[in-house]
Amino acid sequence: MAIFSRLFTLLALSYFAFVVQITMAGDADIVSDFIVPSNLTGGIDGNFFTFTGMRALVDADPPTTFKVSKASLAEFPALNGQSVSYAVLQFPAMTTNPPHTHPRSTELLFLLDGSLQVGFVDTTNTLFTQTLQSGDLFVFPKGLVHFQYNADAKNPALAISAFGSANAGTVSLPSTLFATGIDDTVLAISLKTDVATIQALKAGLTPKP
Repeated sequence: MAIFSRLFTLLALSYFAFVVQITMAGDADIVSDFIVPSNLTGGIDGNFFTFTGMRALVDADPPTTFKVSKASLAEFPALNGQSVSYAVLQFPAMTTNPPHTHPRSTELLFLLDGSLQVGFVDTTNTLFTQTLQSGDLFVFPKGLVHFQYNADAKNPALAISAFGSANAGTVSLPSTLFATGIDDTVLAISLKTDVATIQALKAGLTPKP
């Protein structure tokens, strides 16, 4: 009985550790104020903590298709270990940010200009939607499928999104399903359609030369 008691205790502790790990999943805490890339020599100054990539948006011509400008770990190394990143979303009239997920972060969207139809689907397949006006904020919970759509036929929309990870990640459902080589038959059976329809969808997502 003592052996079973110890085994049960070990299993309980292992389960508790697993739950804690899942609960705390996200960017790891760091034990220094910030992280300097190993390939950066000669010391750092304020330039290391400054990202100038968004200057290209100032007084620039508006895009003709949906555009995301990111300040994440890939573009801004000073974010490493800081559990934060940023994106500017530009929506010309009648454009959408297709359904997607961010596996490592919640997204908090602030609509600066225009209007947007937004929504997400939770793990019970419940759809939550809202029409945002300038000045509104909307939160997309971590890991859930969500979208944004500018339904205005004449006016663009501009939004800023903040993330609780330096590397939130993006999984675009159209690209993931139809542009990664998943077998046509698998998709047709899963989506209750035919192979011809799947092939047409894949063709529509193929980059034009």
